[in-house]
Amino acid sequence: MPERSIRLLCIAGLLSLMLGAGIVHAAGNEPYDPWPGLVQDIFKNRPIQDGGGVIAIEMPYRAEDAAIVPVTLRSKLSPEDNRRMRAITLVIDQNPAPMAARFELGPDANVTEISTRVRVNNYTDVHAVAELSDGQLYMVKTYVKASGGCSAPAARNADEAKARLGQMRYRQFARAGAAAGTREAQIMIGHPNHSGLQMNQVTQLYIPAFFVNELRLWQDDSVVLAMEGGISLSEDPNIRFTYASNGAKRFRAEAKDTDGHIFRNEWKIDDSGM
Repeated sequence: MPERSIRLLCIAGLLSLMLGAGIVHAAGNEPYDPWPGLVQDIFKNRPIQDGGGVIAIEMPYRAEDAAIVPVTLRSKLSPEDNRRMRAITLVIDQNPAPMAARFELGPDANVTEISTRVRVNNYTDVHAVAELSDGQLYMVKTYVKASGGCSAPAARNADEAKARLGQMRYRQFARAGAAAGTREAQIMIGHPNHSGLQMNQVTQLYIPAFFVNELRLWQDDSVVLAMEGGISLSEDPNIRFTYASNGAKRFRAEAKDTDGHIFRNEWKIDDSGM
């Protein structure tokens, strides 16, 4: 995402929070709902259908730590469904920059599940919007009680965060009952992912936003998934996902951050899928 677009998105989100804090609907005193505006800003007012039979979102109703709230996105398409999931957009409605991440799925990767950790700044609805190969959008939502996640201090000190910057790790997992050829893996990236709302406890100045905004994953030269990230992704972002193996012998990752750093790594794939 271009830097100017990131700034505009953050400003728009902050304005939404300010409005949400001070405006109620005249009829019924209902709190301000940012979702209709987000549909316009993020999805260009495209029609969005109920996605109960297409995608599921799992998050804790009350988060233990607002800075690292787990979220899992799972396809509910049956094997007989001829449609394919092209992309999933995760929106945390009340966050300063509501679009937490957009995942584009490789056409042959058959990614059916993605998990990560996010910051949640206020009690909020969280939407997952799937785009299918039929060109339609499908939405589900959940509600999370958490606050202060975007302004929470970093878990690591500056020196430790700098030493870990860009370090990548890849893990494979055994998945009980998985279909033949299905693998589960995780990519972890050392990065402070500053939101721009955290304060330096010594200088009492806000730390500039600095986060991973792009991630691409391949098995050999075939795309598994690509992610466009925002300030809502937690420190040291990690993505856990399932995919269909094509017999590749290596897995590759490339990440970029908002300061222009590029991080690359690759790993040999265990033939056992473990």
